[in-house]
Amino acid sequence: MEIYPLNSEIVARFNQMPRQLQMAGRYILENPQDVALLSMRDQARNAGVQPATMTRLAQFLGLAGYDEVRSLYHEAIRNSSTGFSEKARQQIKDQALEGDTALAARMFARLAHQIDGLSHPEVLNAITATANALADARRIYCWGQRSCHPVMWHFNYMISLLGERTVLLDGAAGTNSDPLTWAKKEDVLFVLTINPYAAITLEICHYAKTRGLKIIAITDSEVAPIKEVADIVLFCPTDSLSFFHTMTPAFALTEVLASMLAGKPELQAHEALKRTEERLKYLSTYTK
Repeated sequence: MEIYPLNSEIVARFNQMPRQLQMAGRYILENPQDVALLSMRDQARNAGVQPATMTRLAQFLGLAGYDEVRSLYHEAIRNSSTGFSEKARQQIKDQALEGDTALAARMFARLAHQIDGLSHPEVLNAITATANALADARRIYCWGQRSCHPVMWHFNYMISLLGERTVLLDGAAGTNSDPLTWAKKEDVLFVLTINPYAAITLEICHYAKTRGLKIIAITDSEVAPIKEVADIVLFCPTDSLSFFHTMTPAFALTEVLASMLAGKPELQAHEALKRTEERLKYLSTYTK
């Protein structure tokens, strides 16, 4: 997430806000370019609140009114080399001037920076705690909708090589959540959810809570809706130079988690992988 003028204040005081102010605050965090460029009424409509709510949020944060908020964000984006709307126009110019190779180089540099951020000490500590929580679970139910699905599929596939420890919730004909019928309190629901957040993900999480499951989530914002229900939350960047958000850091994060699980003695990865290799060899799965 880019650092904008009110980000830290909104995140720090988010839990103290009434529900309507939270909706407005989340909108500001996730749409800083709109804060600078759109009218207060347009922003309120997009956030799903009344215009007066935007003013109340500004006052809650110690400002005179919402015009002061817009002014702060307009200045931040004007001075930023990676402003949102300007970045889109600039990309077209740069790509025409420098060529596709330059765009590819910038995209890879961005991805490298994002993945490097996951190796910061505080992030690694959170990842280690998450791996321990997953290892303690009797069963891990994996959930991801739309672009999040292939990431969770990949995690499930890796762990499936070690035994019957994971269940991917991806059933056809609306049967996605059916396996949760047999979930127990020792189990975990492992979720990936990013903006725009799939409504069904929260519904599944709330149901899992009624079953006593621990919720472990990966998301892209410190005020994502999943924070209200999750027991453990990891944050993963998704911003991209492309028209589409990137899932590469999420793939990297879940691969590391899967590898850390494989290193837990209780999973007996060596024996499990030996049995997996025997099956693959017997069925001639791969060419020689």
